[in-house]
Amino acid sequence: MARIEGVCREVCDATEYVTIVTQGPDGPHLAGHWGNYMRIVDPGEVVVFPIGRFQRTEQNLRANARIQLMVASRKVQGTRSPGQGCVIDGTGEIVTAGEHLDLVREKFPWARGALVMRVGAVSTQL
Repeated sequence: MARIEGVCREVCDATEYVTIVTQGPDGPHLAGHWGNYMRIVDPGEVVVFPIGRFQRTEQNLRANARIQLMVASRKVQGTRSPGQGCVIDGTGEIVTAGEHLDLVREKFPWARGALVMRVGAVSTQL
């Protein structure tokens, strides 16, 4: 299992928006979430989001657990200019009970569940 650390951790902490990609029967499905809703736990090996709707994402993850996140921020220095991005690959599921749901409901009591992603690989972009 990989960890979100170093520059990618900086990007995750600074990002305003996260793109979530799952695979469905019609091809890739993109969903978005606010960056400040993202929680990185278990020494950077798990990412957790509160979810309200996300029915298509949930359906896709039941059939194929592979998930990717794209995060970026101009606040983090890239290799050539201001701005850095990261792609985080892993597996995910929607949980409706347990410690990860409890974690997100502390700040987001409206959450019907939690999107839990186990990080498999992290790479930089830009």
